Amino acid sequence: MRMGENRNKVGIAAATAVGLGAIIGAGIFVLSGTSIALAGADALFAFIIVGIVAIIIALELGELGSLLPYVRGASYSYTYKAFGSELGFITGILRYMALTVAISAIALGFGSYLSNLVFGSTLGSYPILFAIAIIAILSLVNMLGVKKAAQTDLGLVTIKIGILLAFVAFAVFFVLSRPGSVPSLSFSTSGGALGGIFAASVVVFFAYSGFQAISTITDRIKGGSAGYVKAIMSAVAISIVVYVLVVLAMLMIIPQSAYAKLLTADPLAYVLGQAHAPSWLLLLTDLGALVATASATIAMILTSSRSLYQMSEDHLLPGFFRKYNKKNDTAENGIIVSAVIGIVMLFSGNIYIIASIANFGLIFNYIMIGFDVAHFRRLGVKSPFRMPLYPYLTIISMALLIAFFAGLDRAVLAIGVALMILILIAYYSLREIRNKKIIRVKLFN
Repeated sequence: MRMGENRNKVGIAAATAVGLGAIIGAGIFVLSGTSIALAGADALFAFIIVGIVAIIIALELGELGSLLPYVRGASYSYTYKAFGSELGFITGILRYMALTVAISAIALGFGSYLSNLVFGSTLGSYPILFAIAIIAILSLVNMLGVKKAAQTDLGLVTIKIGILLAFVAFAVFFVLSRPGSVPSLSFSTSGGALGGIFAASVVVFFAYSGFQAISTITDRIKGGSAGYVKAIMSAVAISIVVYVLVVLAMLMIIPQSAYAKLLTADPLAYVLGQAHAPSWLLLLTDLGALVATASATIAMILTSSRSLYQMSEDHLLPGFFRKYNKKNDTAENGIIVSAVIGIVMLFSGNIYIIASIANFGLIFNYIMIGFDVAHFRRLGVKSPFRMPLYPYLTIISMALLIAFFAGLDRAVLAIGVALMILILIAYYSLREIRNKKIIRVKLFN
């Protein structure tokens, strides 16, 4: 390896930060209240259950990433290598759409928090203007190179985890100072409670869904496959601990019944307000939300741009996306296109409805990851890291992911299926135009 290449390598801590940057975004600052409203104290189980699914998927990604360390498309690349261009194209497009929608949704969250902090309101055009500004600034950071982007994310991740832990510390202080007024946690195992846990799990799933970001920089991580596995497992493990601690802290401060009609998008600040927390802690929490959304945005831009590049490298997208700055290790045109799409989608109406449709693609991607592992195992391909308890863990994760599919809104499922059909039509239309030979596979004797 040349010395210059070694200098551009990303350390395990910075790689872990890329995953945490994508995972611990606005989700914990927004979805925590929704999960408690759906399941009460049992929301803790939802975070743990989804965390277990995330660990299994991370193990699968660890095996695939150690087997194919030089691809930059994560689940798209693994599916492309395992099953060919048809499924690869569907997986890649659905994944890219989900990532670009995430850029818009998370950046708009940043804009809303900043607008509320500066002007005391989220009305008017300020949230969108701030969202455009953060996308533009973080796109420039990505242009400086993967290592710079990862190092920036490491700093942001350190800050936001510190702020969340400060929230937890306040909850502990609150409990110790008022032992007689601490709300009791009421857990239940009834049929209704299980339904609430499932509903909360579907919501919580999307708070964990960003760890695949690490898979797009596998070839840049120090320590090779071992470093990659450490980074992705560390990111998931840390996020589980932080999520459970924050939700537990929320339940310790105010009773779970208080969340039933909670409409605010800033539940942590609401909880602190109810506990008459000092104003500096309220301000710190709002700043934490800004840092979280900025951190997640930078990770999504990095991930989406490299996905476009990899699909172009595989000749499933135009050569325009193949422009690559080797010095900075950046897919420059991919960054620009992802930023432009992210900005345009800010004006597409209710972006959170669009985001829920894009989440259909994320679940599909994670199901395909299980099939990818099964494919390479069947072929007997040896990888430096092999997930334990195969195939039992893979079967468990795929069963739960299919259950999450069933938990999606019926309109979202219908639109997701229609979208897959449109992607297939586009694929075969382009294939016919290019006069590609049709491959016929005999599934039965």
